[in-house]
Amino acid sequence: MTSASALAHPNIAFIKYWGNRDDSLRLPANGSISMNLDGLYTRTRVTWRQEPGAAEDSLSLNGAPIHGKALQRVSEFLDIVRQAARMNLRAEVVSEANFPSGTGIASSASAFAALALAASRAAGLDLDEASLSRLARRGSGSACRSIPAGFVEWFAADSDLDSVARSIAAPDHWQLADVIAVISTEHKSTGSTEGHAAAASSPLQAARLEGAPRRLEICRCAILERDFPSLAEIVEADSNLMHAIMQTCSTPLFYWQPATLEVMRLIRQARAEGLPACYTIDAGPNVHVICELGAVDEVLRLLGYLPGILDLRVARAGGAAHLVQVE
Repeated sequence: MTSASALAHPNIAFIKYWGNRDDSLRLPANGSISMNLDGLYTRTRVTWRQEPGAAEDSLSLNGAPIHGKALQRVSEFLDIVRQAARMNLRAEVVSEANFPSGTGIASSASAFAALALAASRAAGLDLDEASLSRLARRGSGSACRSIPAGFVEWFAADSDLDSVARSIAAPDHWQLADVIAVISTEHKSTGSTEGHAAAASSPLQAARLEGAPRRLEICRCAILERDFPSLAEIVEADSNLMHAIMQTCSTPLFYWQPATLEVMRLIRQARAEGLPACYTIDAGPNVHVICELGAVDEVLRLLGYLPGILDLRVARAGGAAHLVQVE
């Protein structure tokens, strides 16, 4: 048996990915920018089984066997690796994550980034960063951003070859932190894949896409220049736009809970009073409060008083997906 283990971090998008120009290849309707989250991770081991008669892949997450649609999604992804490696072996996939999945903390991003690296290396493929990013994207769009380190931009393109993610700044370029207000750990009833497919049904999506290049430019410059006021305004505006699309599509998605709205209100008020902090929300109720590192204690103090918050997690800018072990 050939085995490899890899670790990858989730990421938080400052400029969001929502909607595809090609669903099967997961080519995004617009580019996006994110920050990897140090301290949060998915660690995945892939073992290609040499023995004959292994009829299907197996998957476990945090010690529990996984079946159904989740296993099918992983198997379809592994088919891409099998095709690239010109083999037909089944795989045993063992994964663990130290944060809740399916709640808007980009669990699929770290999961498929780790899976892409572990599965490809165990299969004997030695892929460069761009190729790994491209492969991870096929499992989950945002996973391509968890391959490079630090602050990352994913480029929209019409071809599989060109839609990859690259680092635009190293993790230590800017001392930012993400204070995650965990409001729910329940798995969302409608996943991001279904949400992406419905995005075009919103009458607002066209306007959102038209303005995406401007928002990307503002965000990119804010990161490179370490300009927090500019970053804060564009990050919140982009998050609000994405949720407006969700709420106005053919099957509306309402992820926010009362505590979500209260965190949003409180952070905007605190920033008006001088605190370098802003909010952004992925496809779930949990709120990511992006702040300068020196403001973390004050953000924790503010949020610690709010009812409805189950936990507070702090993550700084994280590194690239990397191998942990190869056997």
